[in-house]
Amino acid sequence: MPQDLHDQRQAIASGQTSLAETLSQARLASLDSACDHTFIRHPAEVLAAAAEAASSGAPASGPLAGLPVSIKDLFDVAGQASLAGSIALAGAPPAQADCPAVERLRRAGGLIAGRTNMVEFAFSGVGINPHYGTPVNPADRTVARIPGGSSSGAAVSVATGAAAVGLGSDTGGSIRIPAALCGLVGFKSTARLVPSAGALPLSTTLDTVCALTRSVRDAVTVHEILADRRVVLAAKPLSQSRFALARCLMQDDLSPTVASAFEHSLRVLRAAGAQIIELPLDDIAELAGINATGGLSAAESYAWHRSLIARRQPDYDPRVALRILRGASMSAADYIDLLAARQAWIKRMTARLSGFDAVLSPTVPLVAPAIAELRDDDTEFFRVNGLLLRNTAVVNMLDGCAISLPCYTPDQSQTQLPVGLMLWHAEMHDDTLLDAALQVEAALNAAHRH
Repeated sequence: MPQDLHDQRQAIASGQTSLAETLSQARLASLDSACDHTFIRHPAEVLAAAAEAASSGAPASGPLAGLPVSIKDLFDVAGQASLAGSIALAGAPPAQADCPAVERLRRAGGLIAGRTNMVEFAFSGVGINPHYGTPVNPADRTVARIPGGSSSGAAVSVATGAAAVGLGSDTGGSIRIPAALCGLVGFKSTARLVPSAGALPLSTTLDTVCALTRSVRDAVTVHEILADRRVVLAAKPLSQSRFALARCLMQDDLSPTVASAFEHSLRVLRAAGAQIIELPLDDIAELAGINATGGLSAAESYAWHRSLIARRQPDYDPRVALRILRGASMSAADYIDLLAARQAWIKRMTARLSGFDAVLSPTVPLVAPAIAELRDDDTEFFRVNGLLLRNTAVVNMLDGCAISLPCYTPDQSQTQLPVGLMLWHAEMHDDTLLDAALQVEAALNAAHRH
């Protein structure tokens, strides 16, 4: 795994390397076969020009210090059309201005390097795209595995070193799923903290603008940029932390690797003095009934797509079109009832979580399957997609915040596929969650090293 943003900045500041050399390395990573299908607009030329400018110009400033940031292809970048991983938007006019998220990354010194591939219209957790190809998970160089989605290219760009940060979105897990499967950190903030203007919507209620990074400290820095706010960290030690253990369907059907890594993580945290209390959270089982008429993503995506899909449905990924069209049968009354049921559920869940620093669960219940297993098998595709979204989507329905960070099996195998540990909480607990995640990451990394 390449260095995180903080280590890259330190290496440049100390003279161990230069920004020009760092950008040249990112350019080489973007051209490597590991980045095939990662970018819809390739960053190599941008990185080459930036490296040349950095070799003779003034040092870059700001928290991103001139380092490359990849942009998921649903965010407006001035002068470029946003295609959202689709060919149905071919011919769309270029954006007149950067969206707020991109503008804030630029203002922080980020180099907007490339537009990343994604699941068409962000409507799947798998990462497969039939139009532009599927980015391959770089965690396994022998078997072509899914990267997770929908922020698939964003994850691969960061994991390979082609970008220091990957801007993406999370509606049901689209940041945290690829983080878990690719061995990265993915932080989903409380949705309203970051403006979503200038981003093509999937669900206007659930969409969250956020990013993939290589460490929790990077996640803190990038969230501060995107939310234009200062994160308050208490540095609360694990010995004073109180975590809820979600004993519910979130732990059903775990693959052996995920089960082993999750239980090992719990042992590491208990050994560090963390108090971990089992919490049934049976309320989570109510979500199937609440979403029985199709859910917010179906209703709200159909509202946006109904004209376009009527004209250009043959240009859509059939699996994406199927999910969007579920919204066509929802009535206004169904939608209003869904919103009301969600708010009542959020109120009950928030009360359950009171007094905890975070809830612990596996991010996803399985490691990344092979692309070949899912490419042409609709039954298996939708089974895996449902499993990938099962745990993460709970937090979006909660209007909460969550972070996925890598965890490990006790045998420390070098061939282990990545596994994610998810810490999560109700809305506006972002700073407490990030503070806890820093301590958890340190404990897990120390156990992994030794």
